[in-house]
This record gives sequence, structure tokens and C-alpha cells, in this order.
Amino acid sequence: MARDEKPYRVYRGGRAKGKVPSVSARGARARRDGGGRRDDRADSRVLYRGPGARPDTGGRPRWGRRIAVGVVVLLLLVVVWAVASWFAFSGGVSDANKRLDPNAKSALTPQSGLLLSHSTTVLLLGTDNARVGGREGDRHSDSILLLRTDPSHHRLYYLSIPRDLVVPIPGYSTQKVNAAFQIGGPALAIRTIRQLTGTDINHVVVVNFADFKDLIDALGGIDVNVPKPIRSNRFDCPFATQARCSQWQGWRFAKGNQHMNGERALIYSRIRENMLDPAETDVTRGARQQQVIDAVTAKFTSPGTLGTLPFDGSSVAKPLTTDLSAGQLAQLGWVKFRSSSGSSIHCRLGGDLGGGGTGSPSEDNPATIAMFLGKSAPQPPTGQFNPGCVIGRTLQ
Repeated sequence: MARDEKPYRVYRGGRAKGKVPSVSARGARARRDGGGRRDDRADSRVLYRGPGARPDTGGRPRWGRRIAVGVVVLLLLVVVWAVASWFAFSGGVSDANKRLDPNAKSALTPQSGLLLSHSTTVLLLGTDNARVGGREGDRHSDSILLLRTDPSHHRLYYLSIPRDLVVPIPGYSTQKVNAAFQIGGPALAIRTIRQLTGTDINHVVVVNFADFKDLIDALGGIDVNVPKPIRSNRFDCPFATQARCSQWQGWRFAKGNQHMNGERALIYSRIRENMLDPAETDVTRGARQQQVIDAVTAKFTSPGTLGTLPFDGSSVAKPLTTDLSAGQLAQLGWVKFRSSSGSSIHCRLGGDLGGGGTGSPSEDNPATIAMFLGKSAPQPPTGQFNPGCVIGRTLQ
């Protein structure tokens, strides 16, 4: 008797003697039967391998499993990259926090709620202690700008304050507003701007122009739309000899969109005199500084910048001195990312700033401050040195 045959048949009514082919034998006969009717039941019993058996894939690759493994690996890489970016960035911001005078922190008005959902006002100060002869020890605030966020309307407000505006400095005489930083650092600058505008200041950011170009280079440069051709005077000559500097005609910028590295952006933001347009003044320079700061914040919040943070996170915060934490800067970046550049409000204060002017503030400055605070509709300036606000573009 063959090993795979049994000496009896099994029926519902009992057992009957006789040889009964096993399942494998019947399946073999079914496969040999090429001309007759196919026994589907035999085939099904041949294919069945018992409970829990793996289905026969016929040697085909299991793409579903491979895709799932690939997705998991990609997610792990993203998490690792994000963690590395955060530690690099937060380390640089921590150093920037340590550089801020404790007196400046006490002069600030505490922030109410998250920056993601609550309006905040940030004072941006650019110092002019550039690495050029005779200016290494300068501590004047070369640019003074207030930034107010409006997260509920996805809008940003900018207010430029001309540095030659003559105002009362708390505890000192009436002087140019940029002298406040020279006398008492960011703490006195905060109190002076708060007294001038009547606006609470929640945060402060001091940008060292000597390292400003490094920040822009770390971001990969910025894009700026130059409204008109510019040829500056011979400030900060790039040549080593006086003979070359005497032949040099100044810095040049063509009209139109331009990609600028750190050095070019710094020069652009500091030009006070355009030889091709004598009507330009320090007020016009404030508009260029708004352009550069807006471009820097836009680049800072771009996906490309976030991808390089593990390598440049500390470099991004190197030129900064601020009370803002890494988390608050991230929130501020998200508010900037969500805001529409076409709806941003760009304002400036004005005064007697022309040739031989006294620098006294304009009597219309309070109305412009109300526009900056969103209490009234923006109105453009009526003159070269007058205050006002425009929508969607910087004031020129």
C-alpha cells in the first residue's frame, strides 16, 4: 500500500474499506487530465496550505511593504533634520539673548499671549559700528524701525523713524533720536521711542551692521527691487589706495529686481546720497532699509532656509542681540510667512529734515502713528519730508 493512501473511505454515515487516493494524488491526476473536465475542487484543495499560510505571490516584489518602509525612513530623516536645525538655531539665539543688557529687558512691555495669535511690537535697531576707519567705536542707531504684527488679519505694519529727528531723550537734553542708543544703549532707545510714539514696545532686536552681511550671506542672499538707478557718493571705498578711491565714482545699483549678497545689501541700506537724484535724503534711506529688512525676514521664513539651518543656524543669529527666544522668533517667522506683502502697511515719521532744517518732528506724526496702530486708514505723505503710510510698498 502506498504511503499516501488510506485503507478506508470516510462518509457521514461511517467508514468503508477500500483504497482512497489522498489529496495530493487526486490533485496530480487533475493536473494530468488535460482533455477532460477540470476538477476545481481538487485544485482548490491543492492550493490550500492550511491556516496562516502565506499567499503565493508568484515571485512578484512586495511594493506596498517597500513603500511603507521608505515612508517611515523619510519621516525619521525629517525628524532628525528638524531636531538638528532646532538645536543649531536655538543655540545661536541663546547667545543673542545673553548679549542683551538686562536693563533693556526691564524697559520692555511684557508680551500678552503667543505671537502667533496676539499683536506684538518689535523695535529694530541697526548699529553703525562698521569695520571701517573712524567708525569702529560708533554706537549710533543707524536705522530705527518699529514692526507691529496683526496675526488676525495676516498683516504687518512698519514705521521708520528718521535718525536725525530731534526729540527729548528721557533724563537727557533734546537731541537726535539716534543719540539715545549712543548714550544708554537699547534700554534708553526703547524708552525714547516709547515716549516719542506713545506705543508699548514688547521686544527689541539690535542688528550689528558689521555682521549684517554675514547674516544675509548665511541666508544665501536676498532679492530686492531697486526702484530707480543709484550712484552713491564715495563712502566706504572698497579700494586700498587713495589714488584708486579718487578715481572711483561710488556704488552703483541698476533699476529693477536684483539678488544681493551681504555686502551689496548692506551698502544699499546705508546709502544716504544718490548722485543721480539729489532729492533723495535720509528719509529715502529709511525706505531702503525697510526693503532690506523685509527681504531678510522673507528669506528667513522660506523653506530653503529651513533646510540649511543644521549648518547655518548659529550664523543666522550671530549679528543679533535680542530678548526674543528661539520659539518666539519661530512664531514671528510664521506670522511673516502667513502675511501678505501686498497688504503690508509701510509708514514713516517726518519733520523739518531738509537742508538747514532743525530736525523738529512734524505735527502730523501723531496721525501717522495712529495709522501704524491700525486706528485710522493709511494716508500717503504729502511732501518729501512729511509723514504718512502706504499699502503694499515701501515709501520712497
